[in-house]
Amino acid sequence: MVGKIMQRREGMVRIAVIGATGQLGTDLCQKLKSKEVVPLTHSDIEVTDINSVERTFQKYRVDVIINTAAFHKVDECEENPEKAFKVNALGARNVAVIAQKIGAKLVYISTDYVFGGERGRNIPYNEFDTPSPLNVYGRSKLVGENFVKEFCLKHFIIRTSGLFGVAGASGKGGNFVETIIKLAREKSELKVVNDQIFSPTYTKDLAEKILQLINTEYYGIFHITNKGFCSWYEFAKEIFEFTDTKVNLKPVSSDEFPMIAKRPKYSVLENKHLKEIGLDKMSHWQDALKKYLKEKSHIK
Repeated sequence: MVGKIMQRREGMVRIAVIGATGQLGTDLCQKLKSKEVVPLTHSDIEVTDINSVERTFQKYRVDVIINTAAFHKVDECEENPEKAFKVNALGARNVAVIAQKIGAKLVYISTDYVFGGERGRNIPYNEFDTPSPLNVYGRSKLVGENFVKEFCLKHFIIRTSGLFGVAGASGKGGNFVETIIKLAREKSELKVVNDQIFSPTYTKDLAEKILQLINTEYYGIFHITNKGFCSWYEFAKEIFEFTDTKVNLKPVSSDEFPMIAKRPKYSVLENKHLKEIGLDKMSHWQDALKKYLKEKSHIK
């Protein structure tokens, strides 16, 4: 990894993507094809080791760092909180420290799961609402946010929700869309929770918005999701309608579908900050889903 220092081409902004082969990282790199991009995977950089982070960015002189690295298996975070905080919080801190040191802009990808602790909530959360995470994953990402704010002045903290993208989530073995389609082929009946409300978000739309944002100096926290919201049951129902999949789909409550980690009953995000700077042109989640299904050849 330590080698000849890469010099920027004159006038060209160099952007590093940590987690380049992940679901969001893949789409970011795809959209950055015409620019000078440095795709980094776990074999290139270990975010939990500040020496690794510093060596990497001594080698690659970059103007922008997009940190998508995360331990995001929600139930496993509950079972292994030390790893969750090491990657999601300490890792975020290490990248923020080095970004500040080299004068780079920093994008940190966070989550709607920093919310959810309020009972009876049915109004979308904006960037000024106080976080109240229910689980270790949400808490670790919130600490990561706080480290980014503290250690790097030029930061964009991006909270998003329910990601689905062509590459699939590398740590989860796919995404909800592909998992539910696969299950429908194997089973005649499926049960999906109908009391967890969120905003599904297409990683291509998210990547495009991030790349618009880094061309500005509107630093701070941004919520970026596709428009609209639904339950996981409603999301599955729409997937099956678009793909003309015949399966007996039944709505169930979270109590009937117990998980190790608590999930928010309501974690819908409002893109308030994007609206204020004139960048809130996100498609509705149903339109985004249709684009995704066409790209994956599930529909024509």
